[in-house]
Amino acid sequence: MTLTEKDSQYLWHPYTQHKTSQTPIAISRGEGALLWDENNKEYIDAIASWWVNPFGHSNKFIADAIYKQLTTLEHVLFGGFTHEPAIKVAEKLMEILPKNQQKIFFSDNGSTAVEVAIKVALQYFFNKNEKRTTIIAFENAFHGDTFAAMAASGISFYTQAFQGMFIDVVRIPVPIKGQEQTSFDALENVIKNYNCAGFIFEPLVQGAAGMVMYEPESLAKLIQICKDNKVLTIADEVMTGFGKTGKTFAMDYVEADPDMICLSKALTGGTIPMAITTFTQEVFDAFYDDDINKALFHGHTFTANPTGCAAALASVELLQTQEMQDNIERINKSHLTFQKKIEKHSKVITARTLGVIFAVEIKSDSEESYYGSMRTKLYNFFIEKGVVLRPVGNIVYILPPYIMTEEQLQKVYSIIEEAIEMV
Repeated sequence: MTLTEKDSQYLWHPYTQHKTSQTPIAISRGEGALLWDENNKEYIDAIASWWVNPFGHSNKFIADAIYKQLTTLEHVLFGGFTHEPAIKVAEKLMEILPKNQQKIFFSDNGSTAVEVAIKVALQYFFNKNEKRTTIIAFENAFHGDTFAAMAASGISFYTQAFQGMFIDVVRIPVPIKGQEQTSFDALENVIKNYNCAGFIFEPLVQGAAGMVMYEPESLAKLIQICKDNKVLTIADEVMTGFGKTGKTFAMDYVEADPDMICLSKALTGGTIPMAITTFTQEVFDAFYDDDINKALFHGHTFTANPTGCAAALASVELLQTQEMQDNIERINKSHLTFQKKIEKHSKVITARTLGVIFAVEIKSDSEESYYGSMRTKLYNFFIEKGVVLRPVGNIVYILPPYIMTEEQLQKVYSIIEEAIEMV
C-alpha cells in the first residue's frame, strides 16, 4: 500500500470533508522552501506550512539545538519545577516584546495561547469581585479551535455546530480604510452596553479572513478606548509574530501596548508544538494572593517543554541574524513590485502587502465561499504546478519561508498570474 492509501485507512485530517476532498499528498521530505512527495514530485511551500516554518524545512541550526537539548533534558513537569531553557526563553522574549510585558505562560499551540488569555481576562475581574463576562472581537476573526478561542472567532462555519454553548462575545467591524470611525463607535457602544472583560484582535492582519489589513493608528485608537474603560486587550500574534509583518511583532508598529500577547506557530521554527501567552505585571498581580482560589488553574502536560524551549531560542536567534532580516526585506520588496504589477490586471479586485505577507483578491462572477468552487479550482491548479498555496475563497495569499530564494518566489508569482488568467 502507498502512504496515501494507508492514510485513507486510518487518518482524519483537519478542515477536511473526507467524502468530497481529494486524497492528501504524502510528503516524504523537506529542505529549505521545498517539499517532495512519495513520488518525488517537488513543491514550493509558499505558505511556510500554515505559517510555521519561517526558516525552512529541516533547518540544521534548529535541529542541532533540539538534539543537544534531547540529550540533556528532554522533558520535566513544570508544576513545582523549572529549568534553564524556559528561563532563557523568558529572558529572550523580554528583550524583544513590548516593554510592558513581564510574565509568560507556556502552553501547546495557538488555540491554547488564546484560551489562556481569554480565561485570564475573565478571571482577572472575577478575582477583583467585578462582574465582567463579555469578550469583544472583530468580525471574521479567527483565534483557534478550542472553545473560548472558537467563541472569539467570527467565521461561522467553524462554529455553527456549537452555537449557544459559548462564552459571551460581541463583535465590532475591522477598522479597514474608510471604516475606521465605524469601528471606533462600535467599540465604545459595546463597552457602554455590556460588561466587557477583554478585547481580542489579530494586530494589523486578519489571517484566516484572507489577509485583511488595517492601519496601526486605528488599532492604537481601539486599544486606547479599552484602556480608558479598563477593558483588557489581547493581541493574538500567533500568525503575525516573529517577522511576518516586517517587524518582530505586528504590535511593534502600534503606539499602544496590549495587556496580553499570544504567540505560537513560528515560535519554534515549525519544529515542536509550543505556545506562549505574555502578560503585564498588573494582570499577574490580580492572581497573586493568599487565597489559592485566585490562582490560574490552567496547565498542559507539556508546558514549557525543554526541547521546545531550545527550538524557540534557536528560532529567535535565527530571526535576529542580519541574513534573515535582509531576506525579509528582500521578500517585501519583491511582493511590492509584484503587487504594483498584478493590481492593474482586469481580473484583480485588489492586492495588498505587509512584510512577507502578500494577498490578491480575484474577481468572480458569484459570491465565493471559503471552500467554494473557485478556491478548489485554484488550489488544484497550484498543486498541479508544484506550489503549496491555500486560497481563501477568491483570495490567494503568499506567506513564504524567509529563506525562499528569489527564483522560487518569482516562480510562485508567475504561477499565480497563470491562475488568474485561468479562472
